[in-house]
Amino acid sequence: MRGVFVDANESLALIFERLEKPDDPKVCIHRDPDIKSDQLPKVLDGAEIAIVDHTALPTDVAKKCTGLKHVVFLGTGARSYMNPEELAELGIMVHLIKGYGDTAVAESAVALMWASARVLAQMDREMRGGNWLREDGMQLTGKTLGLIGFGGIAAEVARIALGSGMRVIAWNRTPKQYPSVEFVDLNTLLVASHVVSLHLLLNDDTRGFLSRQRIAAMRPGVILVNTARGAIVDEEAMIDALKSGHIRHAGLDVFNVEPLPADHPLTKLPNVTLSAHSAFRTPEASENLMAAAWEHCRRIVRG
Repeated sequence: MRGVFVDANESLALIFERLEKPDDPKVCIHRDPDIKSDQLPKVLDGAEIAIVDHTALPTDVAKKCTGLKHVVFLGTGARSYMNPEELAELGIMVHLIKGYGDTAVAESAVALMWASARVLAQMDREMRGGNWLREDGMQLTGKTLGLIGFGGIAAEVARIALGSGMRVIAWNRTPKQYPSVEFVDLNTLLVASHVVSLHLLLNDDTRGFLSRQRIAAMRPGVILVNTARGAIVDEEAMIDALKSGHIRHAGLDVFNVEPLPADHPLTKLPNVTLSAHSAFRTPEASENLMAAAWEHCRRIVRG
């Protein structure tokens, strides 16, 4: 059985090569992170396993990938790039990798929260332009952080936030328990939270989850942090709330369209701190990710 890592950047390629063991299945590394979807059939060239980082695999393209039986997606957000149910109908199984970057993403979410609270990005931009902007920030000690969704990343966010003196509440679709975290209904969380951080997987049930109605229910002056997926939020409603000040500031790592176009409305708003879908990008997380990808390949070959 043969595999291809279809869209490796040099950093991931080097780690993947270093972690290879002598009896591992043959996996070719295609060092082109900018590969286009329509190139995949040629790049895979009949391989049974495709390791995919960020390249879309539309169903009509997958039909042309002769021999493809497994997609190892490097993360949990495969639905942003492919339709797992449609691929399953073609006999292609999509494998996800969970937990590899929980701490990395959590630290990024907390960084976006603090940067948003203290308006650091806006002051930095203004000072580089020669303006001595001194903006009042929000003191977060004693404030309430609401976590929507509570998996491994949210648990890490809770750990850090509790250590900094915040009250942490959470809503999850299934019952959960975590030390010092109070689990509440969604409306209570929206009303009570000074900061709301999103930690939901994207699927048919969560697309547009933070709707205009739910945004309106949030505490006026709330800070919104999203390191999950852009499509979880009604983007137009969020932009309106940012313009009105109902959302004080948003710290965003994910967007409906990526890369984010330079003329996108979010790039024009002063009360937004942006990062380029990079919350998971640390050497430690990359090491975990590549190790997990190899384990998937080994397990697939073992049957």
